[in-house]
Amino acid sequence: MATLPRVLVGAAVLFRNADGHVLLVEPNYREGWGLPGGTVESDSGETPREGARRETVEEIGLDVPPGRLLAVDWVRGPGRPPLVAYLYDGGVLTPEQLASIRLQEEELLSWRLVAPDEVPGHLSATSSRRVLAALEGLETGEGPIELEDGHRAH
Repeated sequence: MATLPRVLVGAAVLFRNADGHVLLVEPNYREGWGLPGGTVESDSGETPREGARRETVEEIGLDVPPGRLLAVDWVRGPGRPPLVAYLYDGGVLTPEQLASIRLQEEELLSWRLVAPDEVPGHLSATSSRRVLAALEGLETGEGPIELEDGHRAH
């Protein structure tokens, strides 16, 4: 087993408001913004869907079961194994759900809603492409979308 290749697994949830704005969180441990989500604890048997839900509860205090899988992205990175990033639909949050968000203070500074055209100004290029592809898939009904470094694989 020690000689087998390794990959990291991450899972996130794409939440929107009624105007189609995307919910982003600001971590305190790195620059930039992200989606609610994080590393899947696969060593303990956690699945990507379970990890996405756990991370959402931990980070923003919302226990919303992830909806359908929107995208899977194979992300290469310097100095680390590849990351397989799962992105699930979190649906449209009500004003009451948005008002009930409680940040995990150990990891997050703030949250905000951004219009789709503002996503590239807040997320890394790869993450932006992943979110925009997922939003497109939501519009067209396509999915899940297979990505490599945020680009369509075919």
